[in-house]
Amino acid sequence: MTISLGKINIILVVVLLGALVCKAQVPSHSGFVQTRRTQFVVNGSPFLFNGFNSYWMMNVAAQPSERYKISNVFRDAAAAGLSVCRTWAFSDGGNQALQISPGVYNEALFQGLDFVISEARNHGIRLILSLSNNYHDYGGRPQYVQWARNAGVPINGDDDFYTNTVVKGYYKNHVKRVLTRINTLTKIAYRDDTTIMAWELMNEPRCQVDYSGKTLNGWVGEMASYVKSIDSKHLVEIGMEGFYGDSIPVRKQYNPGYQVGTDFITNNQIREIDFTTIHAYPDAWLSGQTDNAQMAFMQRWLASHWTDSRTILKKPLVFSEFGKSKKDSGYSESTRDAFLSSIYTNIYNFARNGGIGGGLVWQILGEGMESYDDGYDIVLSQNSLTRNVISQQSERMMAIEHPH
Repeated sequence: MTISLGKINIILVVVLLGALVCKAQVPSHSGFVQTRRTQFVVNGSPFLFNGFNSYWMMNVAAQPSERYKISNVFRDAAAAGLSVCRTWAFSDGGNQALQISPGVYNEALFQGLDFVISEARNHGIRLILSLSNNYHDYGGRPQYVQWARNAGVPINGDDDFYTNTVVKGYYKNHVKRVLTRINTLTKIAYRDDTTIMAWELMNEPRCQVDYSGKTLNGWVGEMASYVKSIDSKHLVEIGMEGFYGDSIPVRKQYNPGYQVGTDFITNNQIREIDFTTIHAYPDAWLSGQTDNAQMAFMQRWLASHWTDSRTILKKPLVFSEFGKSKKDSGYSESTRDAFLSSIYTNIYNFARNGGIGGGLVWQILGEGMESYDDGYDIVLSQNSLTRNVISQQSERMMAIEHPH
């Protein structure tokens, strides 16, 4: 059979187009996310994002028969333009945990986390992985302290987590175990994986015995330095809600009427901390106040932290938790969508002026996951109007990242 030169050219064009389409369909994390002054960059180019929280992923993925739920959430999130997911890389205490007891790990859970990272990679989504919890959910700080008590270590209370040498040793062991883990699916060590955007030291650290933020400062300095000693490639952040402390007393006016033992300024001035974070739940923090009062608080909260991150700390900011609970009186999907829209507009406007990388809504669930429903859940495949609000924000952030 003879083939003319023209046909060969057509075949070559078709093959090349096919290769380009395949390449476009396979998301690539070609470089680590880094910071340059107050912005995130990848391979030298600006990186802005719209993202989400799905803390439960590792625990669900520990059951191979349930892994489709992770795939579905990543698929729907990617379709809505969401490109960063924050999730837990901890679960402490008990046989169903990742860390059953100090230094003893559940391989099924770890393989669940392997799957989460591999699947995020397949969908072009980067991960912020949190290494511990302030609260007793999934073990957290209280479990670490209890382990020390069980070992006969004199313990005064949960805040000894930040100062007790034995407890700090437990935490460091966990950090090392996670960061040096070699993924059974991708064969890439976590510390070498560009899918991971950042390590978070702890979800919402608080300290009752020292409201100044100084006790936490000592712990953050030690642990951030330890993380960097094992993994110099990835970004590190604290996991803070953003409460102001004693270093700049006038800033306390922005707090929701109380302190929690953190100092947004001094805690984030630690050299090894690469970017700042805030959370905000005005429906819980200011319960009983009107929607307008809560939104006014939210706007002040974001504006003050954006300003301080840019001018004092000179680091980028991520609004890493926000949402509106359906358990609130007067809740409706339309009020939630209006709330999200307003926050997204604030994030977008600040992002246009530099200094904020993006926001992470709390939280995205998959279908059939009612047991993880905390009132804030959004199922993208079932909430089309909310999905549209989220998708529009993704497009706006992308437009800043890639101006025409």
